[in-house]
Amino acid sequence: MIDSCCPVEPIDMTSVVRKTISLPPDLTRAAERTARAEGKMLSTVVQDALRDVRAVRLQKELEALQGYWSRRAKELGVLTEEDLLRYLRA
Repeated sequence: MIDSCCPVEPIDMTSVVRKTISLPPDLTRAAERTARAEGKMLSTVVQDALRDVRAVRLQKELEALQGYWSRRAKELGVLTEEDLLRYLRA
């Protein structure tokens, strides 16, 4: 799992949406073992896992965007902050 850079805010139980999900037996056992080992409720373990998946997805999107704009900058000859300032003023 990914360590979160930001603390997780306490959950306001009045804003929780209840959903029923289906899990294969192996994932159910693994999630229940994790919950017991970490002293958490099963729903908290699932929430943590979903947050981790979202964080990984967002990190990949950020890296893709950074890669795109880095390539575009190089194509335009923007290699330093000074180059960027000159480009923006032009």
